[in-house]
Amino acid sequence: MTELVAQLKSQFTMKDLDKANQFLGIKIESTPDKYFLSQTLYANSIIQLAELQHCNSEANPCVNKKPAVSPEDPPCFTTNTYRKIIGSLQYLTLTRPDIAYAVNVLSQHMHDPANHHTLLLKKLLRYIKGTAEFGLPITRSNLLLRTFADADWASDPLTRKSTSGFCTFLGDTLVSWTVKKQTTVSRSSTESEYRALASATTDTIWINKLLADFRIPHLQPVDIFCDNTSTIVLANNPVFHARTKHIEIDQRFVRDHIQQETIRLLPISTIDQIADILTKPLATQRFKYLRSKLTIGQNR
Repeated sequence: MTELVAQLKSQFTMKDLDKANQFLGIKIESTPDKYFLSQTLYANSIIQLAELQHCNSEANPCVNKKPAVSPEDPPCFTTNTYRKIIGSLQYLTLTRPDIAYAVNVLSQHMHDPANHHTLLLKKLLRYIKGTAEFGLPITRSNLLLRTFADADWASDPLTRKSTSGFCTFLGDTLVSWTVKKQTTVSRSSTESEYRALASATTDTIWINKLLADFRIPHLQPVDIFCDNTSTIVLANNPVFHARTKHIEIDQRFVRDHIQQETIRLLPISTIDQIADILTKPLATQRFKYLRSKLTIGQNR
């Protein structure tokens, strides 16, 4: 490393600032066996923007039921403030995938937030206040990729579109995650799960190729875990059915990569499906359990 730095200095005008400890608002804490990325100061600045410095904290960023709000009740935030906060929260998700689902849902109403949306945003901010020091660890471990893919069928009460969620680990480190409302309405849970699986496969293959560019080849199929039995059977079935014509491209795409041994599709119980936290609101106990599986927490 010393020789590399010396060579760079001989060719470029540069300064050696030693180990990075801050980058674009992300604090980097390093120990011999891991790095810890957090945005505590940034999270607190969002709380100040919302003027919630003295509010009580929450244990869960989401609710399972729509909160009851009277039409006469004033909104918790103005429309402009709502948009500013949501924009800031989207950057906070860089190290906080535990709030990715809640931010995704609230982002869909930035054009015209209703009173209950501002109430849900306040609940999310109260959760962030109590977990401002949480972050994402990057630990020293093996370099095996594994992906968890899930979907919540017809979760949007207005459009009945499903929500896809998947996350990828490199060893014990979470390196990628996505929460996205699907672009079309799925006619079955199998269809929605398959669309999520196809998106997860695309992202996993990209990460695999990126690792290869860094001369870290992945010599075995990448394990992708899915908790929908019908989806797994469909992916491994060589017979094409007319009833699956509407997802033919996704089916053939996933199946081709299974045959090429790029990926390996494995079943997992719903209880252990980590991507569940990215697709729906959860009870507090289960939310905390899956948050720990995502490795999100305080630096220890």
